[in-house]
Amino acid sequence: MLRFKPCYLFIGLALSGYHLNSYAAGFALFEQGASGLGNAYAGASAVAEDASTIFFNPAGMTYLEGRQIVGALHLIKTSGDFDDRASERAGTRPLGNEGGEIGSLAAIPNFYYKQDISDQLKVGIGVGTPFGLKTEYDKNWLGRFQAIKSELKTVNINPSLAWKLNDQWSFGFGVSAMWAQAELTSAVNVGVAESSINNKGKDWGFGYNLGTIYQVTPDTRLGLAFRSKVEQHLKGDARSPFTALNGIPGRTLNTDITADLTLPETLSLSSFSRLDDRWDLLTDITWTRWSQFKALSIMRDNGSNTAVGSTQEHWNNTLRYSVGLNYRYTDTLKLRTGVAYDEEAIDNNHRTARIPGNDRIWLSLGASWQYSPQTKFDVGYAHLFIKEASIYDDQQSPAPGKGLIAGKYDGSADILSMQLTHQF
Repeated sequence: MLRFKPCYLFIGLALSGYHLNSYAAGFALFEQGASGLGNAYAGASAVAEDASTIFFNPAGMTYLEGRQIVGALHLIKTSGDFDDRASERAGTRPLGNEGGEIGSLAAIPNFYYKQDISDQLKVGIGVGTPFGLKTEYDKNWLGRFQAIKSELKTVNINPSLAWKLNDQWSFGFGVSAMWAQAELTSAVNVGVAESSINNKGKDWGFGYNLGTIYQVTPDTRLGLAFRSKVEQHLKGDARSPFTALNGIPGRTLNTDITADLTLPETLSLSSFSRLDDRWDLLTDITWTRWSQFKALSIMRDNGSNTAVGSTQEHWNNTLRYSVGLNYRYTDTLKLRTGVAYDEEAIDNNHRTARIPGNDRIWLSLGASWQYSPQTKFDVGYAHLFIKEASIYDDQQSPAPGKGLIAGKYDGSADILSMQLTHQF
């Protein structure tokens, strides 16, 4: 199967699909609850408004009483295209088209449950996906020998525990069990003709998250949260209609393959302040260690210790900044807004067709309606302005080559999220 040496790939819930870019740096997904989307997830590690805090900061469960269940659904519509700027064909093969529309509609669910063990001790569980991306081009596009489809699906299960030390300090801890399945496809240049290859593998990986909240004053609190890396050792197979090399272990395109997949650590610092009876101010800064992603390699697992393919990545660590406001219009209706700036991990010198992301700006709106003392509905909307991304990826050698991709990506995304929170 693929061997992605430290490879952070395209993740989403099973049955979900993502196109062009994910919606935070690299392929991270912040869509872990609808109540935070209206604030562009500002204050996520400190606000502790509902059980979705299990993902953002498990210490926030100490601010919730009784049993609570949260279900959220995020509809994500992406739009994007590639504009060719003097790309070159692979050897003698025809150049091909620009890949078509690289956007689609995807649905991502989240689920959380929280209950009290005592006044000081809380327990909960969350199910969601902290990363996600699917990029897919027309099978005859000009970059088909480098990438056609790139996808990774995961389901992350996150049981958590929270403890309230006193009126100022709360602490939380959780473990993550993450199922991952990766798939990479491309065309294969065999000189006088073309074929294709599909690389696919899956595995379980494990990690943890922890956090603390400090109540500075009755109206202001700070949250600090850390999520560990999750290492996957994917196993699967490569399959191709091209069978002429099947008898040569170091060159065959039909073989078992392996992939080492490491998803990066994150560290978030948030604040939540109740300014007066109407207004709240929320802020957040999140660091992600994308610099571990140095190369993407697909290794044969047949004793030959050879690569089906390898691409240098050289990603950078990123910061995401956000600020938001809440306005309590009535006792049952809260309005939200927020803005975020999300740095991309990829620079122009190392962008590839599999992950053509760039910096983005979030503009968000949302509302919460307290339908009854036990039930609350949330809705949020965000538009993401994605900076134009240039690519110059020359893979003409070794012969017969994979061609030169030169051009620009243009894209945007719209997110609509809905959430039901019920207190028992």
